[in-house]
Amino acid sequence: MGFMKPVKPVGIVGYGSYVPRYRLVSQEVSELWTEGNATSPVREKAVPGLDEDVVTMCIEAARNALARAHTISPDFAPTKLGAVWVGSESHPYAVKPTSTIVAEAIGATPYTLAADWQFACKAGTEAIQAAIGFVGSGMTEYALAIGMDAAQGRPGDALEYTAGAGGAAFIIGPAEHALAEFEGSLSYVTDTPDFWRRQYEKFPEHAGRFTGEPAYFHHTSSSVTALFREMNMTAKDFRWVVFHQPNAKFPVKVGEDLGFTREQMQPGLLDNDIGNTYAGSSVIGLTAILDVAQPGDRILMASFGSGAGSDAFALRVTKAMPKNGVWTTQDYVQRRKQVSYAEYTRLKGNYKLN
Repeated sequence: MGFMKPVKPVGIVGYGSYVPRYRLVSQEVSELWTEGNATSPVREKAVPGLDEDVVTMCIEAARNALARAHTISPDFAPTKLGAVWVGSESHPYAVKPTSTIVAEAIGATPYTLAADWQFACKAGTEAIQAAIGFVGSGMTEYALAIGMDAAQGRPGDALEYTAGAGGAAFIIGPAEHALAEFEGSLSYVTDTPDFWRRQYEKFPEHAGRFTGEPAYFHHTSSSVTALFREMNMTAKDFRWVVFHQPNAKFPVKVGEDLGFTREQMQPGLLDNDIGNTYAGSSVIGLTAILDVAQPGDRILMASFGSGAGSDAFALRVTKAMPKNGVWTTQDYVQRRKQVSYAEYTRLKGNYKLN
C-alpha cells in the first residue's frame, strides 16, 4: 500500500516559519479586473518585498528553526546538518541551487548535501519525506527540509487572488531530541494535468474547476484514507489536522469529508490571511499547530501538489515548545502592512519598462 516508516524513530527537532509583512487585499484585485464583481476565494495574501525572494525567506525560516533546535538540544549546531533541502516552484534561479545559498547563510557548509526539490505545491513535504528517510536510515543525524514560495499569478487570473508568499523550515532528527515524532506517512500520485508552467513561461496555467476534482480532492482524500487504513486510525484519533490550502474552501471541505471538525482544523487554516503559499502551504499550517500543541496531541498533515500527488503524515507531539523569543507563525500573520494594487505590481515586477 506504500506505507512508510523509518527504521529509526525520527521527529521534528526544530521548526520555523516566515511570512512577508506586505498584504494585498483581494478586493483590490477584483476592483481592477472585474469592477468589484468577482468573489474572492481569500481575504488577502502575503506579498514579498523588493528585497525578498525564496532564498531570503528560506534563510529567515531556517534561522527560526535553528533557534528552536538549539533550545531543545543545546549542543545542536548547523554543521550537524547532513542535508539542506529546499522545495519550491519559484526558485530565483533556473540553473543554480537555492539550497547551497541557504546552507552557506546558516553555517551548514561545506560538508553537507544540498538539493532543490520540485513537485508544485508539495515540494516542501517531498523534502520532509526525504529527510525522514535520510535520518531514519542513519545516513546522517540531522537534515533540514524547507517548503517556501513567492508564487506567481498572471494579472487578472484567479491565481492572482490567492497566490501568496511564505513557508516553513523543519530540522529532522532523532526522535529522542524531537518535539514531535513521525509515526508514519503515505504518498498517492497520478498523472493528472491540472496545473503546469512550461519552460520560459513566467506564469503558470491551470485547468479551472478540474483542479478541484479529480485533482485536489481525489488525491488528498486518497492519501489520508490509505494512511488511516494502514495505521488503523480515523479522524477522531487526531487532535489537529492541516491540509494544503489553495483557497479558503478546499481544505475545509476535504477535512469534513474525511470526518474532521472545524475545531481540529484550527489553527492550521491560514489561507484567508496570507493566501496560498504553494510549497509552504501545508507546512506553514503545521508550524502554527506546533506553536500551540501539547504533549500527546496527534497531528495529521496532508499536502497536495498539482500534477498530481498528496503526501500524508501522522505525527505525535512529545514535548511542548519552550518559549524562547522566536516569532510564532501567528506573529508573522498578524504583522501586516497593506499595499495597493499599484504597489503590489511594483513589488512583484509584473510590469517593467524596457
